[in-house]
Amino acid sequence: MSKNYVFIGLFGSGKTEVAINYALYLRGEYDKVAIADVDIISPYFRTRDVIEQLEEKGVKVITPPGVLKYADLPIISGAVAGYLQNKEYKTVLDVGGEENGVVVVGYLKPYLEDAEVSLVINTRRPFTSTVEGIIKTYEQLRKIAKVEVKYLVNNTNLSTETTNEIILEGEEIVSKASEILKVPVKFTVVPDFIKAINTKYPVFRITRFMKMGF
Repeated sequence: MSKNYVFIGLFGSGKTEVAINYALYLRGEYDKVAIADVDIISPYFRTRDVIEQLEEKGVKVITPPGVLKYADLPIISGAVAGYLQNKEYKTVLDVGGEENGVVVVGYLKPYLEDAEVSLVINTRRPFTSTVEGIIKTYEQLRKIAKVEVKYLVNNTNLSTETTNEIILEGEEIVSKASEILKVPVKFTVVPDFIKAINTKYPVFRITRFMKMGF
């Protein structure tokens, strides 16, 4: 397995939920796991907002120091590079959405030699609702991040209104994009309130940590 795991995606893709849950999955397999919040774009749905829940479960959360923790500023803690290089830790990066957020991955590239980068896709969002949109997003973010994207992740959802049909429709779209890009699908994300589903790809079950504001 890789040492580091990077999740990128457009705003609304759900990459923060995937990153958080993947860190918890790794914690079930390894003693030392960290998740670095390097979202410099969105003040909403950030890993740093659920620090207590994660650290109670044994996951180290890396955020900007002190009072800067909740500042809406483009701050990358120097500790991030340290954990990315620390061989004792499996480290997950929760990267900000859109092009400006993904730039962070380019900054950290010297520390990502042993990293698995995944593009999280929600086909219920406008810019990734079609195969063409996914391909365009993939090319744009890969170019800006200056790293190779190893996997696609199907995270098609409508929050608490997600159904089996919504997930499977998204999976089919992501599957077609995968064939064209020749980039495999790592898994299909399924929220814990859906009890049974027959997917094409491995199921990755998640518990939602981010609370909607409405």
